[in-house]
Amino acid sequence: MDVLWLSRLQFAMATMFHFIFVPLTLGLSILVAIMETQYVRTGETVYLRMAKFWGKLFIINFVLGVVTGITLEFQFGTNWSRYSAYVGDIFGSLLAIEATLAFFLESTFLGAWIFGWNKLSPKLHAACIWLVAAASNISALWIIIANGFMQHPLGYVLRNGRAELDSFFAVITNSFAWQQYIHTLAGAFALAGFFVMGISAFHLLRHNETDFFSRSFRLGAIFALVFSLLVAVQGHHHAQAVTRIQPAKLAAMEALWETPKPGEGAPMYLLLWPDEANERNAVEALGIPGGLSFLAYGSFTAPVQGLNAWPKEERPPVLITFLSFRAMVGLGTVMIALAAWAWLRRKRLQESPKLLRLLPYAIPIPYLALQAGWVVAEVGRQPWIVYGLMKTADAVSPVAASQVTFSLVALTLLYALLGAADITMLTIYARKGPKPA
Repeated sequence: MDVLWLSRLQFAMATMFHFIFVPLTLGLSILVAIMETQYVRTGETVYLRMAKFWGKLFIINFVLGVVTGITLEFQFGTNWSRYSAYVGDIFGSLLAIEATLAFFLESTFLGAWIFGWNKLSPKLHAACIWLVAAASNISALWIIIANGFMQHPLGYVLRNGRAELDSFFAVITNSFAWQQYIHTLAGAFALAGFFVMGISAFHLLRHNETDFFSRSFRLGAIFALVFSLLVAVQGHHHAQAVTRIQPAKLAAMEALWETPKPGEGAPMYLLLWPDEANERNAVEALGIPGGLSFLAYGSFTAPVQGLNAWPKEERPPVLITFLSFRAMVGLGTVMIALAAWAWLRRKRLQESPKLLRLLPYAIPIPYLALQAGWVVAEVGRQPWIVYGLMKTADAVSPVAASQVTFSLVALTLLYALLGAADITMLTIYARKGPKPA
């Protein structure tokens, strides 16, 4: 493989590994803050124990997220220097704000929260975890605004052979970026709900700390159901934005090759398999006439462009985009069903052994759904690194393939060790449960 493919593979591996930790940080920080607030409000020590137990799992996850995030950002200089030179005036400012504003705030108050249990008043200590939660989610906002510029570039002017910042307000109010942010945040909160439910179910099956884990389960079930539904609803609106801004991505998501004739509308097939080599679909069955047009534009006869409307070199990879989109939708549907089941049985958990046995194995589902969603977002944008402005092939650093191969192997081994350490520590502390009252 050449430098371009090796660099893309390395960045994909690093990004997907880093994003294992990010959504749990975003969602679990809010849940821990709610638990400690309940302790301050009611004085019930069970909520204090909940905040400490789930907070310990949050800290383990947070530390690994920080380590992998730092190595990820270095790649903009090592592997994608031409990209950094071309749009660094815009992209760099957003990353700088994220680091100096959100990350430092998050890290500072997390330290105060970890070491301040016996030094701060209960209200002030609870305020620290709320600041950590707010800073974590603000940090995600700046990162996604940076990605939103890559998806839908705004607020720039081409000058001196590069893209320079023209309107900072246009960059930070990019509606596409805010749609991405809401979609990602809802998915992260749903993931945290499933994480809490799965571990709580493990202990409830063993009748361990029944009151403690019943309360945790109910809180997780609320998050899982509300935000799984929000992901689905908001995802529909986000897909309509993709239709307007990145029509080639939509065509790849639905494997639509030919643009329908005027007035016909694009069909949606429930059974479909793309044949990318021959620019057609090998299987098309159970079609809904005009279904895709209706979902995209709200009209059964609205025109939707097919992939053949673009030159072959400007189309995204079809099969991986198509499969990732269906994996995301399918797993999201499973999440809604499981969360609804958990919510309905929240007051009769000991009478629901099947649900309790299933939920620990359901913890990976939202992780896989979120990863699939980002594959759709990033692979579906290709061949552009900044949509319509700069191609990925023009963004890679002028380095030797052997150098990228070495860093790819080294990072893969490092991340494998870190991942094993994270899973081991989370498993040990999750199975151990809270300290005795």
